[in-house]
Amino acid sequence: MMMKTIGHNLNLDVNKALTNFPPKVKIPKPITTWKRKNVWFDLEELKSKNKLESVTISAFGFGVSAALSFSIFFHAPAALAQSLTVAFPVSRAPEVNAVQRTLVEAWGLIRETFVDPTFNHQDWDMKLQQTMVEMFPLNSADAAYTKISGMLSTLGDPFTRIISPKEYQGFRIGSDGNLQGVGLFINVEPRTGRLVVLSCIEKSPASRAGIHQGDEIVEINGERLDGIDSEGAAQRLRGNAGTTVTVKVRDSSKSSYIREVNLPREYIKLSPISSAIIPHKSSEGQVIKTGYVKLSTFSQSAAEDMQNAIQEMKNQGVHSYILDLRNNPGGLVKAGLDVAQLWLDGDETLVNTIDRDGNMSPINMINGHAITHDPLVVIVNEGSASASEILAGALHDNGRAILVGNKTFGKGKIQSVTQLHDGSALFVTVAKYVSPALHAIDQVGITPDVQCTTEMLNSPKELSTKDKTSILSLEADSCIMVAEHELDMESKGTVS
Repeated sequence: MMMKTIGHNLNLDVNKALTNFPPKVKIPKPITTWKRKNVWFDLEELKSKNKLESVTISAFGFGVSAALSFSIFFHAPAALAQSLTVAFPVSRAPEVNAVQRTLVEAWGLIRETFVDPTFNHQDWDMKLQQTMVEMFPLNSADAAYTKISGMLSTLGDPFTRIISPKEYQGFRIGSDGNLQGVGLFINVEPRTGRLVVLSCIEKSPASRAGIHQGDEIVEINGERLDGIDSEGAAQRLRGNAGTTVTVKVRDSSKSSYIREVNLPREYIKLSPISSAIIPHKSSEGQVIKTGYVKLSTFSQSAAEDMQNAIQEMKNQGVHSYILDLRNNPGGLVKAGLDVAQLWLDGDETLVNTIDRDGNMSPINMINGHAITHDPLVVIVNEGSASASEILAGALHDNGRAILVGNKTFGKGKIQSVTQLHDGSALFVTVAKYVSPALHAIDQVGITPDVQCTTEMLNSPKELSTKDKTSILSLEADSCIMVAEHELDMESKGTVS
């Protein structure tokens, strides 16, 4: 039904919302928070996070258990709001009770923003009640979260999902590009179960202390690490900048030598960019410097880091570029758009979005100024997805770059990410997108101008502008060889 609301008059909304309940039910006084077994449902938080016009909750008898009644008023034009009232049993298990609140948050966000307004041709309001009933007899939060995941799976969209607080912390580290810790990448060695160092971030506390790839982390703050996975160990190493952590390390070159190191925690910047300058001879015998940039993910620092890398290579006499997006799964869409603007001028369209009502809107640059107009080749493959495809499409359709490689993944959907009250996060697909030239991407992908194989004469290694072995490895990459050929042809004016 449609009903008129007067501002945020909670008393009026409660009384009207409860008129459909059985007349014998005793209605308590209107309340803005409801408490049961020390679990609080804060309505103002629900309203702000779920963008609800007003939310009211009351408790009443429900057989041998308690129940919640939600009357939720969604935004609508002309001061009208659609009203929905649902009732469901409240779990006696406090941890399950808390997850019920998370369920309401997730359900509300999806109801307002999910790209498919039919919710995969199902009654989304009924789905909430059904999931609440299924959650009622459960005894653990993990089981309750499984029910939420099951509810989301019925939408038929694998990208709309919920992740745990621990998983979201890892996501934020990757997208923010910053963490507070000692600068170690560690992993469990599968044969021995030992925690070994994969790499150290340059100039980090771990690097300055002389910890190297292959070293074993034996203890952290006096605690043995037997049976601890890499994420558990990483959490022990992280901490507020300015604090310290004591680590016992077994030297990889001297297995009997264990030393204790006191490491200060600092702000660590994780750059998604690695780069190198590849010198090669053109068909005319001239030595040409090509700037190679590998972008591994679209974090918040991606555009700034790329701008710095390009400027540094320009200063060293680079006059053509290869941007490698192979196996880049995406990340922050805004970061992809920011990177595109480093290469384009004017008011070009970067991507077109299509909302849940089928309305298409272009996202255009405003008075853009590229930092270089030198020839550019972008390399993609089947692992290039999402923001990688947006970037590749923007550069290709605007005539800025030649695409080399293999057809991309084909993920033409955009997700919003919202942190929920318990630290978990909800990813919701809110729009689809097509390239500037209106080429569909979702489940189709982008086909490059020039195909290449994936053969390598040497195993690829971590890139460094000072690592000659890596330069040799790059020169042995067949796709880079094809890219260099295209740049050479473009410099002669034979490629438009």
